[in-house]
Amino acid sequence: MLKLENIEKERFDKYVENHKTKSHFLQSLSWGEFCKIQKKQTPHYLGLVDEKNNIVAATLLLEKKLPLNYSYFYSPRGFVLDYKDKNLFNEMTRQVVNYIKKRKGIFLKIDPDLVKKSTNYLNEEKENPDYQEIFNMIKSSGFKHQGFTKNFETMQPRYTFRIDLTQPIEEIEKHFSKTTKQRILKSEKLNTEVIIGTSKDIKEFYHLMTLTESRKDFISYNEDYYQTLYEIFNGNESTKATLFLGKINLTKTSNALEKNLKQINDQISILPIDNLSKSAKAKLGELTKQKENINNEIEKYKEIKKKYGNEITLSAHMIIEYGDKAWVLYAGNHNILTETYVNYGTYFEHIKYCKNKGIKIYDQFGTIGDLSPDNPRLGLHEFKKKFGGDYIEFIGEWDYVTNPFMYFVFTKLVPIYRKLVRKKSKKNLENELKKEQ
Repeated sequence: MLKLENIEKERFDKYVENHKTKSHFLQSLSWGEFCKIQKKQTPHYLGLVDEKNNIVAATLLLEKKLPLNYSYFYSPRGFVLDYKDKNLFNEMTRQVVNYIKKRKGIFLKIDPDLVKKSTNYLNEEKENPDYQEIFNMIKSSGFKHQGFTKNFETMQPRYTFRIDLTQPIEEIEKHFSKTTKQRILKSEKLNTEVIIGTSKDIKEFYHLMTLTESRKDFISYNEDYYQTLYEIFNGNESTKATLFLGKINLTKTSNALEKNLKQINDQISILPIDNLSKSAKAKLGELTKQKENINNEIEKYKEIKKKYGNEITLSAHMIIEYGDKAWVLYAGNHNILTETYVNYGTYFEHIKYCKNKGIKIYDQFGTIGDLSPDNPRLGLHEFKKKFGGDYIEFIGEWDYVTNPFMYFVFTKLVPIYRKLVRKKSKKNLENELKKEQ
């Protein structure tokens, strides 16, 4: 007989971390402890154990308290078990539902990271052959599917890009778009660098996040949120948060440009100016234009140096590692010097970093399914697509309703409340940015 129990934290985490198919940082001990502090949610570390006390399924349940002593429960990225085992899933569902009913839970939400369909860099689609059977199983167990959403309407993104890091690095690079390769190369030629930051760099990271959010018209979190996340994920041996900082040293970059300028002048000097052929004239015109562009860049960097100093952090990315996977959780970028493409160089560096650490799956953590030209998130999608990962569509979000009336109240009123909170947060951020200017 299988029995649902509260599992000792480290034992729970070890099971989740080492699960062959469903290991995910959103089911980790670190995420549960983080949500307890920053989201005011109560984590429940549950395991379904057999007669020999072996864990056969597990889930982190996050409990959110509601008025009148009600709660709702969320299993981020779904139960940690074999979804091909129908009996196991049904038993896990039955016991978890009973667990939340005893705690006045009005519904249980899951959003398994189970692939519905994937599309590779050649635009070749591949359906998950088990998708329909798993979909029907979840539905028949009492869960209600929340629809095939296309944007960021759900708790977690329904689409993402994933890169298979078990491939040779040369193969991974080969899948990059042509412009991505060119931009990475330009960033390298400008002597930009990417370093791994520390806790002290969270402030700089947060600053770049606020710039990005203001530019793209969305609001996320305060500085303490990121600081807490960084500390908790680096305080647990099974998880790791790494800051990658893409920097430019304007003296080094100007020196690189001066060197390039000298090479152009050398090429011009050997051209027979008095007797130029048609091809030589074209070459001279091209070199002269390059020379003018470089001189303009050098002058621009002089002005920026006066305002911002010699060394500037242009990109700051936070990567989460858990088990054999890594996720690009957050990325912030400066408003200036975008033509240096430090953002591209930073991405490439943490791809190589994860590859060298033996990470198997590199997840860019979220994109859209609505690819219409007027979608404001299309730019984000196209940027991530350029790195050649598989475009993944997940199975979607599901609710198991245990109190229909309170569920109706919650799903109708809470979205209105959240909209008001976001509007207030945006205004506060705008005021904060005005003070800095």
